Amino acid sequence: MNDLLHEFTTEVGDEDGHRYLARAMGRQRKGATVWEGWLEFSPRGGGGVVRKSPIETTQPNREALVYWASGLERVYLEGALERAITARIEGRARSK
Repeated sequence: MNDLLHEFTTEVGDEDGHRYLARAMGRQRKGATVWEGWLEFSPRGGGGVVRKSPIETTQPNREALVYWASGLERVYLEGALERAITARIEGRARSK
């Protein structure tokens, strides 16, 4: 089950000028005590495609994952948005 860890108030944009709201998500890995975290980006105003970054971190527990998410700044979110967009494009290319 995916847990919402943190919702960011800072908006980030892509190269085309689309604006996104970010949130940190996490889950415990199956069969392990390690937690993994990623970021999801929802288009501002709703609708559109939610972009999901690859796994950004692993932490020993949920509390450490929340702490990681709480320290992320705008520049990190911008990079994660770019990784999310790239991962989606690369995923489409592999599936063809």
